[in-house]
Amino acid sequence: MSQPGIPASGGASTGLQAQNGAASASGSPYTNGPVQNALMSSQVSVSQGYNSQLPGSYPHLIPAKTLNPVSGQSNSGGSQTVSPLSNYQRPGQAPYGPPVASHPVTPSLRSGPSPQMPLPTSQNPAATPMPSGSFLPGASVPSPSNWQYNYLSQTNHCPRASSQPTMTGNTNLMSPQYVSSGDSSLQNNFIKSGSALPLANPPLPTTFQPGAPLGPPPTGGPPPVRGLTPQKLTARTVPQPSFNSTSNQEATSQPTNKNPTMSRSVGYSYPSLPPGYQNTPPPSTTGTGIPLSSLNYPSGPQAFTQTPLGANHLTASMSGLSLHPEGLRVINLLQERNMLPSTPLQPPVPNLHEDIQKLNCNPELFRCTLTSIPQTQALLNKAKLPLGLLLHPFKDLVQLPVVTSSTIVRCRSCRTYINPFVSFLDQRRWKCNLCYRVNDVPEEFMYNPLTRVYGEPHRRPEVQNATIEFMAPSEYMLRPPQPPVYLFVFDVSHNAIETGYLNSVCQSLLDNLDLLPGNTRTKIGFITFDSTIHFYSLQEGLSQPQMLIVSDIEDVFIPMPENLLVNLNESKELVQDLLKTLPQMFTKTLETQSALGPALQAAFKLMSPTGGRMSVFQTQLPTLGVGALKPREEPSQRSSAKEIHLTPSTDFYKKLALDCSGQQVAVDLFLLSGQYSDLASLGCISRYSAGSVYYYPSYHHQHSPVQVQKLQKELQRYLTRKIGFEAVMRIRCTKGLSIHTFHGNFFVRSTDLLSLPNVNPDAGYAVQMSVEESLTDTQLVSFQSALLYTSSKGERRIRVHTLCLPVVSTLNEVFLGADVQAISGLLANMAVDRSVTASLSDARDALVNAVIDSLSAYRSSALSNQQSGLMVPFSLRLFPLFVLALLKQKSFQTGTNARLDERIFAMCQVKNQPLVYLMLTTHPSLYRVDNLSDEGAISINDRTIPQPPILQLSVEKLSRDGAFLMDAGSVLMLWVGRNCGQNFLSQVLGVENYALIPQTMTDLPELDTPESARTIAFISWLREQRPFYPILYVIRDESPMKANFLQNMVEDRTESALSYYEFLLHIQQQVNK
Repeated sequence: MSQPGIPASGGASTGLQAQNGAASASGSPYTNGPVQNALMSSQVSVSQGYNSQLPGSYPHLIPAKTLNPVSGQSNSGGSQTVSPLSNYQRPGQAPYGPPVASHPVTPSLRSGPSPQMPLPTSQNPAATPMPSGSFLPGASVPSPSNWQYNYLSQTNHCPRASSQPTMTGNTNLMSPQYVSSGDSSLQNNFIKSGSALPLANPPLPTTFQPGAPLGPPPTGGPPPVRGLTPQKLTARTVPQPSFNSTSNQEATSQPTNKNPTMSRSVGYSYPSLPPGYQNTPPPSTTGTGIPLSSLNYPSGPQAFTQTPLGANHLTASMSGLSLHPEGLRVINLLQERNMLPSTPLQPPVPNLHEDIQKLNCNPELFRCTLTSIPQTQALLNKAKLPLGLLLHPFKDLVQLPVVTSSTIVRCRSCRTYINPFVSFLDQRRWKCNLCYRVNDVPEEFMYNPLTRVYGEPHRRPEVQNATIEFMAPSEYMLRPPQPPVYLFVFDVSHNAIETGYLNSVCQSLLDNLDLLPGNTRTKIGFITFDSTIHFYSLQEGLSQPQMLIVSDIEDVFIPMPENLLVNLNESKELVQDLLKTLPQMFTKTLETQSALGPALQAAFKLMSPTGGRMSVFQTQLPTLGVGALKPREEPSQRSSAKEIHLTPSTDFYKKLALDCSGQQVAVDLFLLSGQYSDLASLGCISRYSAGSVYYYPSYHHQHSPVQVQKLQKELQRYLTRKIGFEAVMRIRCTKGLSIHTFHGNFFVRSTDLLSLPNVNPDAGYAVQMSVEESLTDTQLVSFQSALLYTSSKGERRIRVHTLCLPVVSTLNEVFLGADVQAISGLLANMAVDRSVTASLSDARDALVNAVIDSLSAYRSSALSNQQSGLMVPFSLRLFPLFVLALLKQKSFQTGTNARLDERIFAMCQVKNQPLVYLMLTTHPSLYRVDNLSDEGAISINDRTIPQPPILQLSVEKLSRDGAFLMDAGSVLMLWVGRNCGQNFLSQVLGVENYALIPQTMTDLPELDTPESARTIAFISWLREQRPFYPILYVIRDESPMKANFLQNMVEDRTESALSYYEFLLHIQQQVNK
């Protein structure tokens, strides 16, 4: 039985059944009720909702109740070419994929003698053989091992005027494209040239005050509109949504496009109230928000003055290259190795007109590997650089504009949300920047309640902010927004009790119970397990929690479903009682078995009616029931790149994760284990359900107090950070570009729709792209991500980010715009996939070949005069260094005795961390801290934070008379030289001499000295910038941690890895062949 409005064969054939509890597409939608609270600063109220989805394409969002594991058609997380579900395909195996003829293909990589993954002809319409060795097809000489990044597959194109309709809710054919006469790229006059060009949608003066009353429109032009009563916007109130669920129901069927849309049209009947807007507090000076200019609106009427955009305003080629005096400076890396800047590396700024660039999306949220997009796939192939996007879509923001309106303006063809990079042909028509369709401006959009002016649609906040959040009206829901549901599943076997983790976790829960995101509907429940499963009835009225034991793990059932997930407010005392007694309940246990699989099945059954978040704590290899695992790690093979077990040993956890995803349940796994626990298999439960993995090796409450501290700090963040429930995300791009592979934790539904049962502010995603059709008719392209989610307050919201980049036609311009950090991050994601589908040595070879290929391409095609040495463009000066750092990163290193679970965890982090944290883990920052001063310091909240220069990662930079802090992301290491000055020892460490530094020092004493205050302020500032808690280790010369410190010196030689200089010589030898 298929859901109304969803073709039985729609999207991915995952056996999507009508979802439990979902209103049918044809039924009446639920309204969301009044908006409860505003988004304020970083406390953006991230509420939650039921599997509500966007109309129109909403059908794709219906979670799958059952999956068809046999067909393997459910595409999902990890990284997906919109295909591999997980048992990552091996060479020679047919990859899993959606049953669409045209779907993306995983990068086909080859290294040396290892078998090459064939490209199935069904996935390659042209069936042309790809060059075997290069990352990018089109390589003339196959290199020993490389990736192909570009697959001209037809999946997920960004809107095409002529494409066939998608089978979403409405299946009518596309109506003709209305393109105004003249040049097809009317809106694209933003390319920077010698003269400044006017911006289509100019930023506004800064007179708008968020608290100002919203008044009626001026008399005259518009139809009668009732004025909004003045209301003060505070952190706790938001304007009532003015949508009217009945009037908006007659959504006329819309032309659809091959790019499945996220919602159907919202209809063209307008309610009587103009939309209300709410702006969060003004941005801070930290630069983390949206450009200042984008949030201010004028108070008086302004004339509609938009300069007509035509071909005469476009420059034939980007004459702005001179603006990057260093951009194309050629560097001989063998002579100028020390290219690491002393301040954090900034992403390159796209070569756009300044008026458009200041409206562009913050690179912390949305970043492209190439800030100048090649005009053709042939040009991209020639550059041998990967094209892709890195996203951090749900990041905590200091300020975020929120719009409450009954009409969300979107392109009728490709469903793109109106954004700063569309062009207004006149007051009544706007042209989409993704598919170029000309759309009408809805009447309601003509009025701007902030300026109280009619007839200025280009000044609305939606057209002034590249990042914006909409309060979604009822059309974006299929069921009422779900309540926040939190279920905790605890391992209570003998091994678990020995670690003492229950004390820490229960105490953290007690401390943060009132801070769990939610409202009066929040539900909570607990399950514990060893060889049996224990449920806890927390029914209101009981004097104490009641334990129910289910010993039949072969056929798990739920004993009293109605009392196991309870309203937190109503049963808070019972919950607190349980958390206080739980750590003592099993202290005498002798039960050593672990039935994790059956416990997860029970938890899934309990949560499936509503969805929510499942937090699982496990301390050993599961040994009983379904999902039982056997030890696979062989210590003798830890250091080799061959034959290590990176693939799951069972598909049980993946299949269960897909069931969870179908019912809007995400699973977060906390692994606290001293022994091998097969994280390669267990991690699938989180990867495919959009959860996260946390790993605490050798956790013990007495033997490893630093791990206890880390768990407590990270649990506090985990329990209190904002959360989005039953979310879906779609990424759209300008016609001609195509997305073919996704990386991250999610399930891919219907080729380009990512299903995220939970979304959290600490998760990152990546996608690979190709140029499917020549971009010769345009000088700008745009990318837009739209994340529809339910906040913990029960509001349905849509967060939209839009990025605009220039198109270029020469190889030099492509190299000029290369973002070396984004390229390294995307390659790391691809290398994890290669490690799993082929081998670790294949992945390492392919990383090296990525550098060789791109620098060979630069030397042969872009370098005007051939010189000896290793010549690189300035933009790629750090590329060899970052790839060498990746080769020495725990995910890909060889020759070390790293545990297999630690390697797998590092790979999980690569796939799930935002780029900024991934780069810090890969290439740590080194600072000298025994001479901190206030020179160049920054001031935050009346605190002075020193800013010491970043040093190269080489022992050459260390000296025995200093102290050096290494920030490696999840760990901070303070190495103190044997001859360090007495001042630092006494004023910062609080010891009289070097010998008195404790061997296991993990905290700095707070001393009443300026040196201590500066050091602690700097370390606290580093810690505050990330969601996880880095432990600080103070290291002496003879400390066991010194080896870890030196291991991160990526420029130095180790027993199994080249030094930076040796690596450059190797690259030069290959490039100059």
